[in-house]
Amino acid sequence: MVAVRFSSMGDVVLTTGVLLDWHKKHGTMFTVVTKEAFEPLFENHPAVQNVIGCDENDLRGQNQPILFRRIMEMYKDSPLLDLHRNLRTGMMARIWRDAILIYKKMSFARRIFLWSKGLFFGDALRKYNVPQRYAIGLYDEADVPGPEELRPCVFLSPEEKLWAQEKLTALKEEGKALVALHPFATHSAKSWPMDVWMQFASMLRENGIRYFWVGRGEGLPDTEASRSFVNETSLRELCALLEAADVLVTGDSGPMHLATAVQTPALAMFGPTCREWGFFPSGEKDRVIQLDMPCRPCSLHGSGVCSKGNACITGITPECILEELQHMLDN
Repeated sequence: MVAVRFSSMGDVVLTTGVLLDWHKKHGTMFTVVTKEAFEPLFENHPAVQNVIGCDENDLRGQNQPILFRRIMEMYKDSPLLDLHRNLRTGMMARIWRDAILIYKKMSFARRIFLWSKGLFFGDALRKYNVPQRYAIGLYDEADVPGPEELRPCVFLSPEEKLWAQEKLTALKEEGKALVALHPFATHSAKSWPMDVWMQFASMLRENGIRYFWVGRGEGLPDTEASRSFVNETSLRELCALLEAADVLVTGDSGPMHLATAVQTPALAMFGPTCREWGFFPSGEKDRVIQLDMPCRPCSLHGSGVCSKGNACITGITPECILEELQHMLDN
């Protein structure tokens, strides 16, 4: 079977548990079509026999239909599982010769929920998270597995885990927790400003909690350089560092799902986005902190302009996150 999901990184990693679940139950092997940058997510995945990574040039202009037709000719006797459902994958589906399976995107329900300030479609949206919506492309809706069966999964090698342990040796201290901090977000409203992250880091030091920084972005002070892996790791190296941490603290982000995929608990702050969009982390020990505000959610992706100074995220205090973090570490 051919499964297609191009972006973003968080959306792509959420497909991994769905493919594994179907493979375990039915033996199906998948060819995954995604962006080239996300190919490493499927390395060592037992349900994935091949990954077709597409660069941006492949997906532009006349190159795109040529690429899609070539993929279709290679896999013309295989069903297509469309886990994206956008214009691009619609073009691929249009020329596909075998069965087309699509996921339950719920775009209309999300937009009406947003427009109505939560009056309509709330129950329907809360019924399934995004991996379950993906799975509806494969299962009858009444038989969709629970979130715990569809958690994302990234399969690290022993060598990758050893690399991370060695990289973190200087930051570790016997008997002390080691926490990963991811201070970035695609949209700034989904994460604290950097000065608040620095306040939180200071509180970690005062409480004897070791930490390090991960992700891609700008603004981390030079004073944190000895604890920083920002802009320095590949995707799989990032996964390996997260696997070696006790907890990841982050906003609503792709690395939040990577942490779940390597079985590291995530402590996530949700501001302009909400549970109904389906992206809450699904690990047994994952935790979400959010404020009860009538203006939430204000957008589908956290990209809106806020007249309240992004109070839904800045109103989550470092003290609140530290308290929850200490509770997670104690347990």
